[in-house]
This record gives sequence, structure tokens and C-alpha cells, in this order.
Amino acid sequence: MPELPEVESARQALEAALGREIRSVDDSDEWVCRPHRPGDIARVLVGGRLTAAHRLGKTMYCETEGRDGRPGPHLGVHLGMGGRIIVSGAGEERGGGEPVRPDRTPRKPEWDRFTVTFTDGGRLRLFDKRRLGRVRLDPDLSLLGPDAEMITREEFRARVGRGQAPVKARLLDQSVLAGVGNLLADESLWQAAVSPSAPASGLGGATLDRLYDALERALKAAIANGGVHTGEVIPFRHADASCPRCGAPMVHGTVGGRSTWWCSAEQA
Repeated sequence: MPELPEVESARQALEAALGREIRSVDDSDEWVCRPHRPGDIARVLVGGRLTAAHRLGKTMYCETEGRDGRPGPHLGVHLGMGGRIIVSGAGEERGGGEPVRPDRTPRKPEWDRFTVTFTDGGRLRLFDKRRLGRVRLDPDLSLLGPDAEMITREEFRARVGRGQAPVKARLLDQSVLAGVGNLLADESLWQAAVSPSAPASGLGGATLDRLYDALERALKAAIANGGVHTGEVIPFRHADASCPRCGAPMVHGTVGGRSTWWCSAEQA
């Protein structure tokens, strides 16, 4: 599933759609646009504009303006497990979301699950081969914790360093911290040399600060380099791999219900 860096790239692509008058909307995919019926989203958006693009964790949403110039509902967009946002216009195209991988399968028109067409001829598309993305009006974000890119050091200590759950499970809990997924958690824990199975409440302030700094570095690098797959330890998350920092064997297990890799020496 796309993690915060991939979703941030999609949010940045959405910025190319802002301020453009909406001519039509294809919201006919009842699964992707549930619980709305075909035409529900179109009736709200046509004649108006998207005015701002935001992100909280892995969820994006746009502020909207109706044809009367008044603020409208938020348009929520979730990429699912492999979605991409593609915005075209003026001979240019911007995309963001899951990295594009080599694929000989032709792109089918039906993989555009939601499309906004602007009066200038450009389009905004949710391209989602697996049909696991989601588009809805006024998404409920109340159950999400603070965004992982914006959380303060003090807030991180208080929210992550609590309870007997493994620290990796705390990082992955979207109500604790929004935006961290499996790869980003492994990368951050490896950079901080913290065991993923260590009870969160047993981590001291210095260790939590080290983990906070590691998460901040990992996020910045992933956003700059194109996604969490570019992390330093990610290529070594496989059998017979060695830690790229100390050379000790990498170990695999399940922590917090998720497949996890860590250094057998530095994260013991």
C-alpha cells in the first residue's frame, strides 16, 4: 500500500488541478465511489473548482468551490494499494502515487476509476489497476492521529512511547501516527537501531528521540527520491541478506502482524 511519501507525491500532482473549472466528472464506478451513487459527486463538482490539496497520513483531500463561488464539500481520495493520480493539461502530464514499474500489459481505459475533465481540456484521473482506491465526499479523518511528517518531537514521545505493544505496531497504528506503513517503519527502526519488537513503553526518551530523528530523515529522503522503496535498508529485506551498515545477517519475523526485517546485531 502506498505510504506517506507516495501519497505526498500524488498530493503534489493534484496541485496541477487546482483553480481549473470542472466541465464533467465520471464517477460511475460504484465501488470506488461508494457510498455515493453515480452522479452524486458529479453534481457537486461540475461547474466548480478544486481550490487546495491536502494530505493527512495516507489520505488526500481537496477543498472545493461550487459554481456559485461558495466553499463546497471536501473531495477525499485514497490510492488504495496501487493507485496513481494523473493530471494533464497544456501538453503536460503530472503523476504521483505508487512508482511506475515496468509492465507489458496495455493500460486499459477502465483502469481510470474516477475522472475529472476541465473546461481547458485537461483531466484529473485516479488510475487504479487493482480497483482498491477510494473517492468520496467529506471523508472522515477523525480517527487518524497526527501526520507523521508534521508531528512534534514531544507529541511523538507521548503517542508512540506508550503501552506494551511492540514499537513497530505503535508506528503502524494510524490512530497513533498517520502515514507510516510497513517499509517506512522497518527503515526508520533500522536507521535508529531499535528492535521492532521492543515494548513501546520500555523505550527511554533518548531512544524515542533517536527514532523520531530517523523517521524524519527517512521521510525526507523517500519524498525526495521517489518513494519508500528507495530506503537504505529496503533492498536488504530478503533471505540471505546482510545489514548494509554492519554486515550482520538480516532477520525476518512477524511483528504486529506484519512481515518485518531487522539487523540481527544492531537491533537485537
